[in-house]
Amino acid sequence: MSAKRLIVCGGNGFVGSRICKYAVARGRSGEPKWGAVGPSATPPPWARKVSWERGDVLRPASYAPLLKGADFVVHSLGILLEADYKGVVSGEVSPVAGLRRLLGAAPPAAAAAAADRPTYESMNRDSALALAAEAAREDVSAFAYISAASGAPGLPARYLSTKREAESVIASRFPRMRGLFLRPPFLYDSSRPVTVGMAAVTGLGAAFNGFTRGVFGGFMGAAGIKPLKVDIVAEAVVEGLGDDAVSGPLEPPEIEELANKYWRKSML
Repeated sequence: MSAKRLIVCGGNGFVGSRICKYAVARGRSGEPKWGAVGPSATPPPWARKVSWERGDVLRPASYAPLLKGADFVVHSLGILLEADYKGVVSGEVSPVAGLRRLLGAAPPAAAAAAADRPTYESMNRDSALALAAEAAREDVSAFAYISAASGAPGLPARYLSTKREAESVIASRFPRMRGLFLRPPFLYDSSRPVTVGMAAVTGLGAAFNGFTRGVFGGFMGAAGIKPLKVDIVAEAVVEGLGDDAVSGPLEPPEIEELANKYWRKSML
């Protein structure tokens, strides 16, 4: 993917920052808070090869000029819960405070601010459609969208339905732009310790699902699928964008296969 221009919307996030890392290694809204996405608050060497820009994904005018001349665009934004769950997993918000928010027991000031929180529709669907429209307008050759493998017990159905809507609309509305819709399961990394524990629980669920031959798979959703390290998804995105034969929905096994291809090429 040498001499290619890659735009990652959400490049300062858990998945997006890794996509930038592996894109740089392959030869390609502001800079991340490095302590929240990695083991150190100091920017890693590869970050100096990335141009960090700020923008509002729901306001195309704030980023449209950045798409000019781009070969590939990635949408790695999204929310799992309509509350500050990312603050919990990154360590910026205590689990107790996070639970209080999820259960509606937030203090008055937080409750008043809830109206301004992102929703599944705005973040998982509308932001992707807005970005895809701008990418198509600039004749970007491929667009990668980080979707999800499934929902999970207790998770609102809108979490998954908005992602599937985004996939469907992007594929049908912009047929000239190769669409890659990665559907990862639960993602984890040691930089966010709480995700490691959650991955262990999810792993047990996946083992149980395999033992029962998927009888409870429909109910368990993502809780019954083997979790993946976030780097695997990032490697798969970079590899998939560089292969014209890769398009459409990509389930966990296909994501792992693409990541393995990336790894093998990096060893050459």
